[in-house]
Amino acid sequence: MTFPSEANRWHGYFSFRPSHSEVEADEVRTTDIFLEASETAIHDKARSLGRPLLRGLLDSALHTAAKVPGDEPHLRGRFRTLLAESSSELAGADGVGVAASVDRTPDLRSLYESYRLDQVCHFICLVDPDDFDGAVDRILDGASIDFRSRDRVQFARMVVDYIEERLPLPDFESWVADYTARPDTYRLYAHTLHRGGRLP
Repeated sequence: MTFPSEANRWHGYFSFRPSHSEVEADEVRTTDIFLEASETAIHDKARSLGRPLLRGLLDSALHTAAKVPGDEPHLRGRFRTLLAESSSELAGADGVGVAASVDRTPDLRSLYESYRLDQVCHFICLVDPDDFDGAVDRILDGASIDFRSRDRVQFARMVVDYIEERLPLPDFESWVADYTARPDTYRLYAHTLHRGGRLP
């Protein structure tokens, strides 16, 4: 990000936002680290930085943001990330699973569980971030989720189970019949949901 100062100089900094985020509140930024005579000079210097240095700048920005009280990111994004990781883990390392082995029931069972988590994730993405925070509070009866604590998985699972029970999801046999008829549709759906940067 760049901006001019009154002395005809240009300032620049890096701004980072999680891939799951749709709100500016989740953005973290570095301090102003560039001061140049032109905006082009800042862009040239920024492009010359290597990945390790950029990673260090991100870590520093996250550390600084974590110290600001009351500046926690929305729960919706945290849940989306957690569900995406769990879904990919169930489906396989490539995120679309072991679909080539459609005749093996254990693999299909894992893909089915991954599909169910994807449906919960998709539903959460459709809910306004502030509304989702309030819903989580009601589901947990006022208990808050600290994503740095050991209890985070248990609390997150309670919320996911609550939502999953209320979604009109197909039973395993119905899903298998549909999946085996068109596995590419399911692969594309999962890819778009988790890696496409948009909702299916």
